[in-house]
Amino acid sequence: MPSRERRGLGKGLGALIPSGEPVPGIRQVHIDAIMPNPRQPRSSFDADALEELAASIREMGLIQPLIVQQSTDTQDPGQPPRYQLIAGERRWRAARLAGLQHVEVIVKEASPQEMLELALVENIQRADLNPLEEANAYHQLAQEFGMTQERIAERVGRSRASVANTMRLVRLPEEIRQGLLDSRISEGHARALLMLDDHEEQSLAYRAVIKKQLSVRQTEELVRRLKRSTGDTKRQRSRSPETVRLEQEFRDSLGTKVNLYRSSKGGKLVIHFYSEDDLQVLYERLISDD
Repeated sequence: MPSRERRGLGKGLGALIPSGEPVPGIRQVHIDAIMPNPRQPRSSFDADALEELAASIREMGLIQPLIVQQSTDTQDPGQPPRYQLIAGERRWRAARLAGLQHVEVIVKEASPQEMLELALVENIQRADLNPLEEANAYHQLAQEFGMTQERIAERVGRSRASVANTMRLVRLPEEIRQGLLDSRISEGHARALLMLDDHEEQSLAYRAVIKKQLSVRQTEELVRRLKRSTGDTKRQRSRSPETVRLEQEFRDSLGTKVNLYRSSKGGKLVIHFYSEDDLQVLYERLISDD
């Protein structure tokens, strides 16, 4: 898989937790008072990885506080406040597995757009997102909040080209998108498959990749072969039976390869030769007065 870029975050998580500085306003809240981020870009959490993190939390505690905002849901008077995660859902889930009753949080205010941005940035920093999950989050930022690719790239610390290439992954057929989510193929495989013109071709190539366990480089070569084959087939289909018949008669008469191209404005006849002797024979057949 191509290497993932790591760049500055601008006003990302660094704005919430300034590096190297003590953070005021940390409070302890009951873990059941926290709800997940509804805009979490991750669609799945690996159970084994969560258990490993839970074991670490049992041993060392939750080193970094969660980032939350106070819930605006209607509550009974006198009840303790409830919170919604902004960043740290993986740690929150692992803390529950570890049996923690209370966790440290920093309470911030965040708009729906900021909640998605910050959850996305955290996952990118920790390399937790599957490429398709990342692509879906970028599309949500673009479609729901009107962000350009340039603005998204700035917010998440990526180049615009990287964001654009990742966003293209959502165009793949469902079968291939699921393969990405299941890590059966890498982002490099998926990008290679995008070079094919339609979903049927992409799906056929994907099945060949899975069956033969092709590398990214081998997948790119497969795609190139398929594109050449498809181009030849399309050209053949566009030719009339009359053109095919005439071309074959020219070949039989001249004894060499001949290509006939016709259009409404005329066309061209291409006669191939492979040596000076071939050229002489053609000359005698076409030009000779005998």
